[in-house]
Amino acid sequence: LAALATSIGVLIIARVIQGVGGGVLPLAFGIIRDEFPHHKVGGAVSVVSSLLAVGFGAGIVLAGPIVSGLGYHWLFWAPFIVTSVAAVAAVVFVPESPVRTPGRISVLPAVLLSGWLVALLLALSEAPKWGWGDARTVGLLVLAAALVVGWIQVEQRAAVPLIDMRMMRLPGVWTTNLVALLVGVGMYANFAFMPQFNQTPSSAGYGFGASVTESGLLLLPSAVATFITGLIAASIARRVGPKAVVVFGSALGAVGMFMVAFAHDDKWEIYVSNGIVGTGIGLAFACLAGLIVAAVPPEQTGVASGMNANIRTIGGSIGTAVVASIVTANFLPDGFPREVGYTAGFAVLGGALVLAAIAGMAIPTMSGDELEARLEMEPAAQEAELVPAT
Repeated sequence: LAALATSIGVLIIARVIQGVGGGVLPLAFGIIRDEFPHHKVGGAVSVVSSLLAVGFGAGIVLAGPIVSGLGYHWLFWAPFIVTSVAAVAAVVFVPESPVRTPGRISVLPAVLLSGWLVALLLALSEAPKWGWGDARTVGLLVLAAALVVGWIQVEQRAAVPLIDMRMMRLPGVWTTNLVALLVGVGMYANFAFMPQFNQTPSSAGYGFGASVTESGLLLLPSAVATFITGLIAASIARRVGPKAVVVFGSALGAVGMFMVAFAHDDKWEIYVSNGIVGTGIGLAFACLAGLIVAAVPPEQTGVASGMNANIRTIGGSIGTAVVASIVTANFLPDGFPREVGYTAGFAVLGGALVLAAIAGMAIPTMSGDELEARLEMEPAAQEAELVPAT
């Protein structure tokens, strides 16, 4: 038991360190905005944002071959090598951002923010096992709500807030964050449960009895489609506007998710539906990042992007918890979930993406030219435009 407790403690510490490293994504958006030629900022932000989803999918695809060929330890050594090379490359090749914002880190808001995120995500993660009515689940959700209220109050009174609540209330910010939450529900939960579905023996009445490697390959179209759409999303947004791309991408992702729910008897259906889901989510994610970056002054790019990434993660936790509760509600005699659970779960994810498309319609309309003009605007001029007169 002592050895097990030590191992768990090491894993928790390691995950905390990984989480700190995850801050590179919003920092990357800030550096892109500061260093890239203005006409390339939108495209670069779209590609970097899409790579988040691509990396998530690629990890699932590559996990099988890595375990089969090298052993499970290399699931940790391979990322260590890649991130070490990335760190060296960042030192050598990535220019330093010239933008500096005077101030300090507010400790109490940071503690409250971490507290409600931990309480909420722990409750959502454990609810399928504990039960939604369990005292621990309810208690953590109540604690998260209380900490959110306290966090907002402290942020509004802080001389140097960690998250500017005025920024979070901007129409271009809260609407984009809402869409990110709903798209996160669909994307992360799909990646979490599709491999389990594929690996279920066909004797259960569904599934393909796929190995870990084969299951990952069935998700390959999603990762490839997300990467390709990330490359072209900026040029499409310039023609029709980023809002239209977000709405269309969310709706297209919903179509693919409903296909997964109701047409999954053959592998080709899984390939096609996952490709459609990847295309839709890739388009939405790529333009959401640009909208967030354009909605705030340059010095708030990292904070706004980081909060958007947190909200996506929260959406993924919500989606995963909800689908887990649905899938595990009924089991076959052999211990596998009934097919209707997966059908209902994937249909719920499709519904979340439909809601994302509807929420996307509330995003302030902005043409592609206006988006690029906002990205090129000087910090003082942009802040004056964003802050309503009082």
